[in-house]
Amino acid sequence: MIMSMRPHATREEIDHVTERIAEFGYKVHSIEGEERVVIGVVGVGDVTACLESLEATPGVERAMRISAPYKFVSKEFRKGRSAIKINGTEVGGDEFVMMAGPCSVESEKQIMETAEGVAAAGAKMLRGGAFKPRTSPYDFQGLELEGLKLLRKAKEQTGLGIITEIMSDRDVEMVAEYADCMQVGARNMQNFALLKSLGGCGRPVLLKRGMSSTIKELLMSAEYIVAHGNPNVILCERGIRTFETATRNTCDIAAVPVLNELTHLPVILDPSHATGKRSLIPALSRAGVAIGADGLIIEVHPCPEKAVSDGAQSLTLGGFRDMMKELQPYIKLWSGARSAELAAV
Repeated sequence: MIMSMRPHATREEIDHVTERIAEFGYKVHSIEGEERVVIGVVGVGDVTACLESLEATPGVERAMRISAPYKFVSKEFRKGRSAIKINGTEVGGDEFVMMAGPCSVESEKQIMETAEGVAAAGAKMLRGGAFKPRTSPYDFQGLELEGLKLLRKAKEQTGLGIITEIMSDRDVEMVAEYADCMQVGARNMQNFALLKSLGGCGRPVLLKRGMSSTIKELLMSAEYIVAHGNPNVILCERGIRTFETATRNTCDIAAVPVLNELTHLPVILDPSHATGKRSLIPALSRAGVAIGADGLIIEVHPCPEKAVSDGAQSLTLGGFRDMMKELQPYIKLWSGARSAELAAV
């Protein structure tokens, strides 16, 4: 359910409504704007009785059901876009955000060279895996804590925000100490213990779509994080598994506008994992800008042929710099369209 308070409702009226909601056994999640407060209500109980009672409560303008199974992340709960701030940059606002870096943090020289290169080219955030979920137990698993410390050093030198993957609910507190944004990889999209823990991590979460997951399942996973206290979730389309073998995964490019219709959360695209081929990344990146993504997350390595993971889908520093130049006309058009959209809200 959604409770829309009257414009400039008093704090006493808002508190009274939340108390009444609690009496019915529901949980509360509120969005407070400058003029109006919207209260989300979730739980199990007598919905009809609750709606009738709350509609008659002073300060309430309207009470209505949310039909979508994902309550807090749906457009029914919040009509406009949510802009999520990471290290001073807003994802979902009026700026197209570039995130770039290696699949894995391998050494100080590698991560520092990459960070300086992508920052110079216009990236706002550095991605890099300190913990790596690998298909084979014999593959490189990441530098773990040492990798997190190297990412922090790269941030101190370049000012880039840090995005790194979290694999276990046991590591949430440690990773949150170093990361500006916690990435949930495709393999962990439905790791519900992890999602619940991220609800209280105090950091934005980048949630990647599982390789065999539907859009509804992605949104339900986001709902886990938001329902447990963290509204700052960014969704990422990174390709799904199909019968096609020409690319590493099949990029569901239509997922971007579909998600923009269904949710207020920001949506970004990962062309690196969606294709698995360096040569295809610039074309898919242009498509991502054109179709309305809020940003891109790109794998970049100073020497891809020596990368311990995902070298074939990593751009060189020069390749990333060239792509950023090629994207500028598309980003300019994106900015004009987004400014007009935000002005109309």
